[in-house]
Amino acid sequence: MKRIKDRAAPSDGKRNVIVCLCDQLRAFEVGCYGNDIIRTPNIDHLAAESVRFETAVSSNPVCMAVRSALMSGQHSRTCNGHLANDFVPTDGERWSTIEPEFPERARGAHLQGTTLPEVLRAAGYESTVIGKWHIRPCPESIGFDHSVLPLTNHRHSKQQFMIDGAPPVDVEGFSVEREIEKVEDFFADRSAEDAASRDPFFLYYSMMPPHMPLGDMPEKYLNMYAPEEIPLRANVAPDGRLPASDDWFKIYLWDYVYYHYFEPHTLKLPIDFDVRALTALYYGAVAWVDDMLGRMLQSLEANGLADDTIVIFTSDHGDTLGSHRRWNKGVLLQESIRVPMLCRLPGHWAPAVNRDQVASTIDIMPTILDACGLDLPGHLQGQSLLPILAGECTGLDRNWSFIETSGSSSGKGLTEIGIRTPSHLYGMCLDADSHRLVDADFCFYDLENDPYEFDNIVGTGRAPDIEAELKKRLLHWHEHTPWLDDPDCGPDRRHLFDKNGMPLTGHSGLG
Repeated sequence: MKRIKDRAAPSDGKRNVIVCLCDQLRAFEVGCYGNDIIRTPNIDHLAAESVRFETAVSSNPVCMAVRSALMSGQHSRTCNGHLANDFVPTDGERWSTIEPEFPERARGAHLQGTTLPEVLRAAGYESTVIGKWHIRPCPESIGFDHSVLPLTNHRHSKQQFMIDGAPPVDVEGFSVEREIEKVEDFFADRSAEDAASRDPFFLYYSMMPPHMPLGDMPEKYLNMYAPEEIPLRANVAPDGRLPASDDWFKIYLWDYVYYHYFEPHTLKLPIDFDVRALTALYYGAVAWVDDMLGRMLQSLEANGLADDTIVIFTSDHGDTLGSHRRWNKGVLLQESIRVPMLCRLPGHWAPAVNRDQVASTIDIMPTILDACGLDLPGHLQGQSLLPILAGECTGLDRNWSFIETSGSSSGKGLTEIGIRTPSHLYGMCLDADSHRLVDADFCFYDLENDPYEFDNIVGTGRAPDIEAELKKRLLHWHEHTPWLDDPDCGPDRRHLFDKNGMPLTGHSGLG
């Protein structure tokens, strides 16, 4: 173990920590990041009290991979050995795989090295996760003391909770609303009056919106925005139509209630449904996130915990929402990789907007540990952002971040890697199976002058020095960042689950 620097720890060394993560929220749909149509007063209020990173990126824009990276401080290739969500085969008529509902109890080879909750546990913290998990082993296997997990990652109603690994129980109404109630209870139980006698806490509060299914929300959010008032990004097709198939629209509305269970209400789109109507629903889901964040912050304050609690708000990845005729995430496009990132510690981190440093998901673990005065495990691949938060500088020596993806805009069987600086993106294509380079000159964008990625200037000689330097750095990272090599490190978990996605005996939190 090593200390990243000699910075004095707080007098008690035990600040509370909250990581508030939402799912599939891109930075472009938040007021404090410049969207003047969407209404996100609570996120904007937190931003006004935080260090806001103008450029924050997902280290791998797909759910399971980036969440594992957050907990391990490592890139997906190192902590998981693969880049995509895990799956098991099913007996579905059209889609033959589905993500498992239960995280297995056994940790296996995944997330090698000490995780964030494990380091905090060793320092006397009590760690709790409330909300969407979507990481391969169960929370207790990587250091969490308590967990409240929605069983199904792809629906908000008709949900079940697994609490501390017990058999699932039915949840009334929308699970997102029940989760914030659990958060409020959590804070009430740790009010300032009792703080002196309680261990410091780490709360990982994970909201499922604005991830699909966008049709499964309270009426308030379904009708909050009219499609005609929704602006489309400049790189979305002007007709707002899905070019070849309506499948993606149904997936956005209902997720695998449509594509796996074929429930009748999911099989036909609403009349005149287009990308503006879809984006209006996405805006409504972002408002849902904003309301839940507001309740979290209000409860934190009401229970006297705000002044001594680090709050980091971010998202696991973005959503292309039709940009460049792409849907979902998993590629190097800015809509897929750019996320909000806000960091608050009242009285210690002066509110600011940082434009000189690219922050990444894998920086969250080292930043938290450094801010708590704790040693950093030597296996971390992220870096601490604390010097920036503490006002010592506006950029680190490594002011760029590396990104890997589970898919590629170039077609099937490929993945992408990239290096993002405050002003540029350079990307390469890899073979998905062998990880060998297929195209070392895949893309190069000047994002200050071309924010919508219309003009790929790779190989044009228009910025040769920058291009050469970014290519060199990315190649070096690719060649020197190891892949986890284990027979069980791939995404296919068919040997642990039955054909319906249910765990075989002994492998899940129920075992």
